[in-house]
Amino acid sequence: MLLSIALMLLVGMLAGWICKKFHLPSLFGMILTGVLLGPHVLNYIDGSILDISADLRRIALIIILTRAGLSLDINDLKKVGRPAVLMCFVPACLEMIGMVMLAPRLLGISVLDAAIMGAVVAAVSPAVIVPKMLKLMEEGYGKEQSIPQLILAGASVDDVFVIVMFSAFTGLAQGGSVSAMSFVKIPVSIVVGIVIGLLMGIMLAEYFRKVHIRDTAKVIILLGISFIMVTVEDQYGKIIPFASLIAVMCVGISLQQKRQVVAKRLSLKFNKLWVAAEVILFVLVGATVDLKYVKSAGIAAVVLIFGALVFRMVGVLICMIRSRLSIKERVFCMIAYTPKATVQAAIGGVPLAMGLGCGNIVLTVAVLAILSTAPLGAFAIDCTYKRLLKCNMK
Repeated sequence: MLLSIALMLLVGMLAGWICKKFHLPSLFGMILTGVLLGPHVLNYIDGSILDISADLRRIALIIILTRAGLSLDINDLKKVGRPAVLMCFVPACLEMIGMVMLAPRLLGISVLDAAIMGAVVAAVSPAVIVPKMLKLMEEGYGKEQSIPQLILAGASVDDVFVIVMFSAFTGLAQGGSVSAMSFVKIPVSIVVGIVIGLLMGIMLAEYFRKVHIRDTAKVIILLGISFIMVTVEDQYGKIIPFASLIAVMCVGISLQQKRQVVAKRLSLKFNKLWVAAEVILFVLVGATVDLKYVKSAGIAAVVLIFGALVFRMVGVLICMIRSRLSIKERVFCMIAYTPKATVQAAIGGVPLAMGLGCGNIVLTVAVLAILSTAPLGAFAIDCTYKRLLKCNMK
């Protein structure tokens, strides 16, 4: 196991550094590292690590979402208003509609199978988007219009919405039915997650005010509470709808509001943790990729992915109607809301494991979506933000 971890970290960092030298996003090198070291190529990653791969990826996601919450000023988000709410579900809905319209024609699958595929592919990747938006916030790009905050908030809720839709569609495919309660759970889980996260942040702020402990200990407390909230959702989510990842980010937001100085220091700590967590996350995402599915996909699957992305971009544009954003800023939002990775890696293989007939093709399209949109989306963000956004660094 130790050798596998060493290879993942060292080779992943080296590949990321090489990609940066060629003006490519570092995550592209990390994903390729995972593909090469993973079980489908060289098989150098220990099986015990692959067994807990989903948990390790979730830990990395918790780290970056906590960091996002600690850096996100709720007052900036209030300025955005209506578009922030619409970004949570409109682009994903449009992308799923696009998949339902295109997939049966391009791949010859049923409408229900296309809906399942759409629910897998429609989620954006917080692991790709959040670090990029935090970088923009640090450099002051899009600050006046709160564009990074808008995309951060939308991306965190978008995943919850898509996963609920995925559960509904797979339930139908197994011969079940979808009740109205399935859709009522979406806003309920989001609201419950926000409330619990904010309350937890307020309690932590008060505790940190009264009890003076090292920042490292505060980081451990934050991580421990986040792990508990995620576990509660896993075990009791069907009884009490609860979006734990939104709660994780809201803990950071609440702490930032109540203890801003402490939040800034903790944000720096989580920034350092992300250096290792990022490598582990994207190497393990790459390790889920089976190249034999990529070979069997053909051009039709690639056309399908980018065709559905056009629908997503139209959805983002709809969210921006009557907003104060300029044309350039709207174009940037459309570009920034395209990368896929973590959700596709997490649920792409579920239909196959459930024995559904569409399992192989859904997994194939999920793999292609990761390989194409994650590096391309990150690269597009890096190449365009200075041209499309205004810098308002004070």
